[in-house]
Amino acid sequence: MELSILLEYGWVLLLLIAIEGLLAADNALVLAIMVKHLPEDERKKALFYGLVGAFVFRFGSLFIISFLVDVWQVQAIGALYLLFIAINHILRKLVIKNKDVNKAKKEEKKSGFWGTVFKVELADIAFAVDSILAAVALAMTLPNTNIPNIGGMDGGKFLVIFAGGLIGLIIMRFAANFFVKLLHAKPGLEIAAFAIVGWVGVKLAVFTLGHPDVGIISYEFAHSTEWKLIFYTVLIGIAAAGWFLTKKTDEKQPSE
Repeated sequence: MELSILLEYGWVLLLLIAIEGLLAADNALVLAIMVKHLPEDERKKALFYGLVGAFVFRFGSLFIISFLVDVWQVQAIGALYLLFIAINHILRKLVIKNKDVNKAKKEEKKSGFWGTVFKVELADIAFAVDSILAAVALAMTLPNTNIPNIGGMDGGKFLVIFAGGLIGLIIMRFAANFFVKLLHAKPGLEIAAFAIVGWVGVKLAVFTLGHPDVGIISYEFAHSTEWKLIFYTVLIGIAAAGWFLTKKTDEKQPSE
């Protein structure tokens, strides 16, 4: 494999690790809130089932999407979905977060063990789709490699998405507390993370509009170096804004 291709794949993998880390921290925080009302032993079991479900659903989603990745209708749905979850999360975070948190707390206190596990698994499905769609959108414009196809996708692209997803699970299991503390210290990073997800949705939309069967914009532009430079410049700008424009909080985290 050529050095330029290795560097491009390495850059995308680093981006996936950063995005997966922030999303995994947010996901872990949601799961912690969902199970906090349970006794400690049941809480650990519910979180274990949640981790197993996250693994199964995440890589199940990857195999399914790998066969559908070249269908422009699927690309369009994926782009709209990424834009929806980004806008929805940011609006909820900025506008109605207190109402949602109070409502969630009331609902979760009424759930028994298996009811909570069921809700955790539903959340896992949503997290899996979010994560894999964002990873696929980032990887789709990478150059093909000489690695044989896995599923319905170029082997190199599949492996970089697989690695990003696996690292996300490792972060969710072992490093979530670090990222939760980071999000608490720099709350703007959470909004930035979902703004990046939305921007990845824009990238997937451009890729869709440049599909040969759609042709609204040129295929060459959708795969061009110029568009990649625009995409990564804006992406880095969003991340930098999330880091530098948010005020660091010195308050202690509220007890669970």
